[in-house]
Amino acid sequence: MSRAAFTRAELAAADAEARLEGVRRIDVLSRGVPAAGFVARLGASLGMAPIAHAELFALAPDFAVIPFDTALRREVFAGRDDTGRLMIVLADPFDADLLDGLGGTLGEALALRLAGRDDLAACLARHEESRRVVSEVLTARDGATHAADGEDLSLRRIAGDASPVVKLVNSTLYEAIQQGASDIHLECVPGGLVIKYRVDGVLARAGGVQGAEMAEQAISRLKVLAELDIAERRVPQDGRFKVQAGGRPIDFRVSIMPSIHGEDAVLRILDKEHLTREMAGLSLETLGFDALTRAQLRRMAAEPYGMLLVTGPTGSGKTTSLYAVLSETHTGHDKIVTIEDPVEYQLAGVLQIPVNEKKGLGFARGLRSILRHDPDKIMVGEIRDPETAEIAIQAALTGHLVFTTVHANNVFDVIGRFMHMGIDPYNLVAALNGVVAQRLIRVNCPACVGDITPETALLDESGLGGPDATAGYGFRAGAGCGHCRGTGYRGRKAIAEVLLLNDELRDLIIARVPLRQLKDAARRRGFVNLREAGLKLVRDGLTTLQELNRVTFVA
Repeated sequence: MSRAAFTRAELAAADAEARLEGVRRIDVLSRGVPAAGFVARLGASLGMAPIAHAELFALAPDFAVIPFDTALRREVFAGRDDTGRLMIVLADPFDADLLDGLGGTLGEALALRLAGRDDLAACLARHEESRRVVSEVLTARDGATHAADGEDLSLRRIAGDASPVVKLVNSTLYEAIQQGASDIHLECVPGGLVIKYRVDGVLARAGGVQGAEMAEQAISRLKVLAELDIAERRVPQDGRFKVQAGGRPIDFRVSIMPSIHGEDAVLRILDKEHLTREMAGLSLETLGFDALTRAQLRRMAAEPYGMLLVTGPTGSGKTTSLYAVLSETHTGHDKIVTIEDPVEYQLAGVLQIPVNEKKGLGFARGLRSILRHDPDKIMVGEIRDPETAEIAIQAALTGHLVFTTVHANNVFDVIGRFMHMGIDPYNLVAALNGVVAQRLIRVNCPACVGDITPETALLDESGLGGPDATAGYGFRAGAGCGHCRGTGYRGRKAIAEVLLLNDELRDLIIARVPLRQLKDAARRRGFVNLREAGLKLVRDGLTTLQELNRVTFVA
């Protein structure tokens, strides 16, 4: 061993001292050692060749392998030499998590070199300036090229991908977009990776990958796209990226979650241009609401002030319904301001504010600022905490019309949700015009639908009794075809229950009467619950009992 190298005893002692102090081993080793000679000694100890300053600066950066933010944070740089060979330059060769993550990034053979921290910092600072200039040039070109809009997804591009991992990820994204999926799930299993798409609210298996190594590399590729830390596998991570598909930009929100077999990923697909085009014809009719529900929603939206609250689980179409109401009532004579996370639709003539928690702009802070902007109508994407709830209610009580959503199972659970937040019942009912609870239910495929006779057991499970009790029903179902991908369903319609508040209901809520008494009072005013709204679609042959049982409770 070279005289300059650290001995095994020195390395072991440094490791023990680093554990005791809670610092990195390289920080302990570098104490008292001249910077000029430290890299040479460390390289000799580990059998890793140092890289000269000039050679380091001659490398072409590849921030697709290691994102710039990760490079700064982990003191590492990915670059390519004149032959295109990938080289990873490290300042800390003891970072085991980083080295493990790099091994599965793109499936390439990695050449590891060692550099001093100062040299690496100077190299990254130089490329940071270059990235800033390039970003300014692309911005000045005002979107004339798609280079700044993310990865290009096309069949030709996918066929030309040299890396099997890149081809796998890109083809998965492309197929999901083509099928109209809202989410992509990549689930690690002992044998590899399972890929699922959520289409019309239902998860279906779309494919899979054999081998744990390929599964790991696919997740690493998604981390690279979303500029996440590829070396971190122990905690959840969230990010986003953009691709070009069919000449339009599509955003993906990425959530990475560690599991017992590796890491799982879920990608939410946001095709904003497609959604914006749909907005041109968006109305309560196009969402599928029945005539009574449409009339009740329009009545609440026509009030001069108060709160219209829409509730339901994630993915039940709450925000879309509010946008349909806003688009119908937007005449240009009112000041309309929205605050959302994220802004999914774009409405002309409406001030739309995206939530940015990292910068301190949450719903509560944004709502306070909106109230100083002289609004007539306000849309709050979601009430998540007592502070936002209190401000929204005060806005409704002071002459503003507030549209908002909250997570609850039905219109009556909303009352309890606000009580749990500590909201005064009197202020709540004084502000509230009404509550709408909704679900999205799949409808039968028009290409393969036909008459059916449901089994007696299904009728019993659905609470309909025997065949005599369903004499007026026109049961129909799709057999499955290419048009509906074999599911028997094509598209979805919204069903809803609407609670319009009057003086009687307000008094009962303030008195905190039992829920049964509140429901009975609503029934006397013609209240129709979600189950009954869905049964009407079954009766008309538009959907099936199985689908209704999937999205609503059997009474």
